[in-house]
Amino acid sequence: MRYHLTPVRMAIINKTNSNKCWRGCGEKGTLIHCWWECRLIQPLWKAVWRFLKKQKEDNIRCLTMFGPFGFECLPHQLVNRSIQQGFSFNLLCVGETGIGKSTLINTLFNTNLKDKKSSHFYPNVELKIQTYDLQESNVQLKLTVVKTVGYGDQINKEASYQPIVDYIDAQLEAYLQEELKIKRSFVDYHDSRIHVCLYFISPTGHSLKSLDLSTMKSIGSKVNIIPLIAKADTISKNDLQKFKCKIKSELVSNDIQIYQFPTDDETTAQVNTSMNGHLPFAVAGSMDEVKVGKRMVRGRQYPWGVIQVENENHCDFVKLRDMLLCTNMEDLKEQTHTLHYERYRCCKLQRIGFTDVGPDNQPVSFQETYEVKRQEFYDQCQREEEVLRQKFMQRVKEKEITFKEAEKELQDKFEQLKRVHQEETIKLEEEKRQLEEEIINFYKMKAGSETFQTQGCASIKKDKERKK
Repeated sequence: MRYHLTPVRMAIINKTNSNKCWRGCGEKGTLIHCWWECRLIQPLWKAVWRFLKKQKEDNIRCLTMFGPFGFECLPHQLVNRSIQQGFSFNLLCVGETGIGKSTLINTLFNTNLKDKKSSHFYPNVELKIQTYDLQESNVQLKLTVVKTVGYGDQINKEASYQPIVDYIDAQLEAYLQEELKIKRSFVDYHDSRIHVCLYFISPTGHSLKSLDLSTMKSIGSKVNIIPLIAKADTISKNDLQKFKCKIKSELVSNDIQIYQFPTDDETTAQVNTSMNGHLPFAVAGSMDEVKVGKRMVRGRQYPWGVIQVENENHCDFVKLRDMLLCTNMEDLKEQTHTLHYERYRCCKLQRIGFTDVGPDNQPVSFQETYEVKRQEFYDQCQREEEVLRQKFMQRVKEKEITFKEAEKELQDKFEQLKRVHQEETIKLEEEKRQLEEEIINFYKMKAGSETFQTQGCASIKKDKERKK
């Protein structure tokens, strides 16, 4: 004889906001609670278990359920697909040179990300972008780390934050352009939008620098900022608490937006609320292992003792790691897309001229807006073309007048030169005539002198002959 378990009750989910158990126990829960965890259903399952155990003792083969069935499998499908595709996360580290950005990132991901040390002599602020493929268990992560180079090293720090703002806007613009394409390829597209900005604050113990305030105020509406007090092992606990309070008051007074851990999820609301009170986190990083007692821990060895990185009594590194990687990584990515990117997209489309409602506060479709903008652009082009045509005709007329005046001047100059040439020709002809007359007279005089000379010689010759 065979016995089979057959589900006899199907779940019917109506559109309701109530998530109380339908069996009437008064507790809130999901389908799993209603079918398994509810105290009213437990006696039924116990009876079924006793029956199946008795059948097993009688060597009767029973139906074995190897896994969930129905739409209960949807979360497993999503998990499997996500694991196959892998995950991506983009970090922006903003802080002065040598403040410990690379060391903290290495400590966060428990790996040695090869990176060259930066110099303090950069003329301008630059960004160094590096991408790493990490794997933990069977989960693959594509990590992009963007670090500031030369930040705070210049004498004039007025525009030190501008390269950071330009880079964040460029990544949002690249995603918007990909989204506006006719043929999009988000499957192969690497989303380079910054998901979180770790802002490293120098442990001065006094207050935030003007550069810190201006930078966080400029990027606060574009990215999720988590402020960190770097090198927390260089300041005492009492001074650290005062420094945290001072930073919080300055952030509020300057209206600087920082990332707040979400409290709308019941599972993480209590932890996130507590962690929001610990901001900014005081962190210290190290990849060196130090022996404390009988075990090896990651920390820093000092003459007066050991700073344990993963000891919550020494620093807030564990809190940062849990909040950043274990609890709120997906919320950071969601906030980047739904809040910061949507704000950038809305402002960009409004600057172009697209709106959701018309002048009469009626919804306007994208096609209608496009046609209106296209007609406005066409009319504007026509007007500009007409203006350019008028300017061109005016310039042509001005050039014609200029050329005519130049031609008249050249003609007058030519007539003048012609008259001068004629006068010079007449003068030369007169001189030539006079010269020819002088030549004729010269030849006449020459002939006369020769005749006279010949006659004189003949007379002298006759006189000589007479004397003889």
